[in-house]
Amino acid sequence: MNKWVKGIILAYLSLLFFGSFLAIGLLWTGVIQTVFPIIIKIEIFLYYFFAGAIGASLRHLYMFCSHYMNDDFDNPREWIMYIFYPIFATGTAIIAVSLIQSGILIFEFASTRDAPFGQISIAFFVGFGFNRFLDKLNSVSKTIFKANKPEANKKEPITEGTNKPE
Repeated sequence: MNKWVKGIILAYLSLLFFGSFLAIGLLWTGVIQTVFPIIIKIEIFLYYFFAGAIGASLRHLYMFCSHYMNDDFDNPREWIMYIFYPIFATGTAIIAVSLIQSGILIFEFASTRDAPFGQISIAFFVGFGFNRFLDKLNSVSKTIFKANKPEANKKEPITEGTNKPE
């Protein structure tokens, strides 16, 4: 991998990591809502979005540094994950919290007056373990949408010499 590509990836992940902390701080203090009042309507989703971004960028910064230290940047197909996985993880974090709050995925949160810390924490973990969460989500999806055919409803093929219904 070229040095400039490594630099871009490192800058991107660092900006995403630290920028997400800054964005959460600006949300928490109300600065963003003052400048953009429409944000109030989606504020809670932005917390989940940025928590997912923090988790995803943290994991990929760690992976990037590990690969960098081992001089293990041979496969260009792996480079793309540093760019796109954090983006995918942010949206997935929002969906994960929505699935939990809807009751489709069972997870209980403690109530607090100040903020939904449990939901924000789940969004972080989904961002951090994005590929693992997708594996679980795939498993749940297969279970929910499994096509079960009861044995009684299965039709056996009719062959020559058998009684045919009239």
